[in-house]
Amino acid sequence: MTEIFPIAPASGKPLWVLVPVLVLLTALLLLLGSLLLAPKRLRVEVSETGLRVRGDIYGRSIPAASLVTSEAESVDIRRGPYHPRRRTNGIGLPGYLSGWFRLSNNEKALLFVTDTSRVVRIPTRDGYSLLVSVAEPERFLESLSRLGP
Repeated sequence: MTEIFPIAPASGKPLWVLVPVLVLLTALLLLLGSLLLAPKRLRVEVSETGLRVRGDIYGRSIPAASLVTSEAESVDIRRGPYHPRRRTNGIGLPGYLSGWFRLSNNEKALLFVTDTSRVVRIPTRDGYSLLVSVAEPERFLESLSRLGP
């Protein structure tokens, strides 16, 4: 005669270990998704109060009084003194640089770069330069010049 004995059911407590892991994985997936979409959402606004960069975790408003618009220039950062040399707190993906960098000339810079050949460099009175890719650099420079020196 054969007797069959079922296995005792496992406690549900070990499964709770998976909850923090799943939460962490979900958060990482959301962060990666936002990083991949950030270049498409990024925009720069120029108004009489100053300049505002939106659509990125490093986005910010910079008052007009902090911008040295008289020294703003269109640059190609693939070579020369404005080439990003070291990322100090930022994102460096192929085709997208965002955040704080040190440039080849050792200058501190806040970058929002998607196209290295169409970058406008705007020095600030706060000890760093803003480097931002815009579709129309000359038109952007004209708009900046209306803010004053």
